[in-house]
Amino acid sequence: MKRTDDRLIPVLLICVQALVWPGAALVRGSVPSASDLLVAALVAGPLTAALALRRARPVTTLVLVAVACGLGAGPLPTGAVAVFGTAGAALALFTVASERDTFTAVLCVVALPFWQLTQDVTLHGLRDGDGLGVALTALLYGAACGGGLVARRVRRARQAAEGALRRAEAERHRLPAAERRRMERELHDVSAHHLTAVVVTAGAALGLRERRPELAQEALRFAAETGREVTRALGAVRAPTPSREELPTPEERLLALVAGFRRLDQPVDCEIDPLPDGIVADAAYGIVREALTNVARHAPGARTAVLCRYGDTRTDVVVTSAAPPAGAAAHAAGLGGGRGRGQGFLRSRAREAGGTLSTGPTADGGWEVRAALPGRSSAPVEGSVPRGYRLAQVVAALGLSLQPLLPALVIRADTASYTSHITAGALFALLAAAQAVALLWLRRTPRLALAALLALAPLWPVAMALGDYTGPVLLPPALSMLATCAALAARVERRVGDSVALFGDRPLLAVVLAAVVVHAGAATGAVLDRGTAVPGWAVAAGVTAGVLAVAGAAVGAGARRGRRDRADRGAREERLAAWTGEAVRDAWAERRRIAAGLETTVLARTAGMVAEAEAGRLDSTVGRAREALAAMRALLDAVREDETAPELRPQPTLQALDLLAAQCRATGRDIEIRLTDRVPDRLPTAVDLTAYHAAETLLAAGGEDPALLELDADGTTLTLTATGVPLGARPALRERLTARIAALGGTLTTEAPGPVGLRLPFAPVAEQGEEKRER
Repeated sequence: MKRTDDRLIPVLLICVQALVWPGAALVRGSVPSASDLLVAALVAGPLTAALALRRARPVTTLVLVAVACGLGAGPLPTGAVAVFGTAGAALALFTVASERDTFTAVLCVVALPFWQLTQDVTLHGLRDGDGLGVALTALLYGAACGGGLVARRVRRARQAAEGALRRAEAERHRLPAAERRRMERELHDVSAHHLTAVVVTAGAALGLRERRPELAQEALRFAAETGREVTRALGAVRAPTPSREELPTPEERLLALVAGFRRLDQPVDCEIDPLPDGIVADAAYGIVREALTNVARHAPGARTAVLCRYGDTRTDVVVTSAAPPAGAAAHAAGLGGGRGRGQGFLRSRAREAGGTLSTGPTADGGWEVRAALPGRSSAPVEGSVPRGYRLAQVVAALGLSLQPLLPALVIRADTASYTSHITAGALFALLAAAQAVALLWLRRTPRLALAALLALAPLWPVAMALGDYTGPVLLPPALSMLATCAALAARVERRVGDSVALFGDRPLLAVVLAAVVVHAGAATGAVLDRGTAVPGWAVAAGVTAGVLAVAGAAVGAGARRGRRDRADRGAREERLAAWTGEAVRDAWAERRRIAAGLETTVLARTAGMVAEAEAGRLDSTVGRAREALAAMRALLDAVREDETAPELRPQPTLQALDLLAAQCRATGRDIEIRLTDRVPDRLPTAVDLTAYHAAETLLAAGGEDPALLELDADGTTLTLTATGVPLGARPALRERLTARIAALGGTLTTEAPGPVGLRLPFAPVAEQGEEKRER
């Protein structure tokens, strides 16, 4: 993702600082001394360079800015480092929040104002005054930190979306080839294990028929059973079931694989995380199986450890074996090492899943296979940080914050004037801190955060009265409203982004109205408490109009951003849906092309073999078995030679749901499809096509939550229920689904928080009406 080039911002800051000082002083006719100019240059130069390189070391840059401004504030005149001390520190704090974790950002935004406060106490002591500058500085830093957190979250979301698109595009080209290789492997297994066994067994029985006639009956029975098994296996190859109810989970398959090697007296230890079904789980299983097979073949008896860790950004598969026992074969060719087929198989497995694989010897003379496969998503995840590091961060922040107080604690100063009176600035700072905490909880608990912000708004006039505030009367209420406007904009943005009509969302409009009433009342009370010659009703009307305008601007900004995010998400979903449809259609065309060859050659000859075996004709059985094996090998050769996509692609049906689920899982979303036994193997063509397109439309609706598609039938109607599709109740999606099922007389039921249900009758409504009239 491209970032905006903001390296000129530090140059802009130093220009503004030059205008503030010494520019303003020169305009007033006051010429700064040469020593002041030298100190200012020594401070501004390194700060500008540090801010230009802030993304590489954001925390270090923030510390340098704070320390340099604090040291320069003593000898220099007022305002000489004001821009760097406020805007420069806010820029560095924004970078910390956008580039580092949330804990570090919050720690910095708390420590920085506290350090500046202690620095001011050291230089000037506790002074009476409004203290509004403290509140403004705290709000500035809070806004910078909040903006950085939002920027980091938006960047991570965009990176995740772009990663999903990249994976979908890669899978678009890989899925047809993967389907071809899957069918090739399955056909090879059928020919190698079933048909070859029939040919060998029946041929041997035919040669020994005169001496051992009992073998003929056994060979015929074996040929008939194997032929029926071949038919079932080829049926599964043509239409693999997308349902995972009766299939073992990837974790169970891996544990069963390890248990099988343990039964062969191979010591194997394992730590296996649950994996979702899909290309990653298949690749992990294939890598572990090949690695353990090579250990048993080249280093029998060597203790082996299998590790499978499924994470957010990657899946680690590690198979490590110890040195082989004495007398065992050389281990250099162990876990897929060397240049044999095992090495190529392991690498191809990892590459097909979108990962990488490396092999090599270990320090103790063993061998290790390490694969890095995709995880749940492609979004970057904050790594776990040890508690000791967090404790060191807190200790360092406290040390830096209290450092300015050391001279005051060691040397007794009698010249500073101290007061026990609570200033308005301290109260404003406390209220600003409370609002910042409420904003941090806005995403998790929006209602509670908004209620807290509205409850804090009337306290600002109270703080003005208690602290004897004499500054601009409308400034504190305006500061309090900034946090509420930010919360309203964020809430509106999220609701509009979720395709919720703004003026139809009554709870949100009620919150906006309540915010206007509360803030208008607080501002009116502050003005009337100060005293004014303007009538009260005029003050209330003017303040209400201003608050309404500000709240309307915040709502409008949130709505515009929400519409923009919705448009971007819609464009990504359209691209993702187009690539998914293209990949599934190409893979479905490959499956149908190979399945057509099976139906016309292999299945027909296999059925003839079964018929001859059941009739007791051994000679004909052997001939049919050889014909079936030859047809299978010819089909495999044709599959390997003809890898071009067909010009005409058939429309996918429900038998392509496994391909659709595989393509969706490739983008990091877990999809599960369940078909009950009541769903017929053959459906009416219109129902079959419509049901598939409806499932494709629902899964293309977006969302990151796991989705479940359940298909059931009651004899006359097919039922499709989709769970985990949060955007399934959108009007646009309802219109598309209704248009698809209208020709069949189907029905659609949607609920915003619940599942989406479709009912498709097997016979069109018109035909059902004619049948009723005939009766």
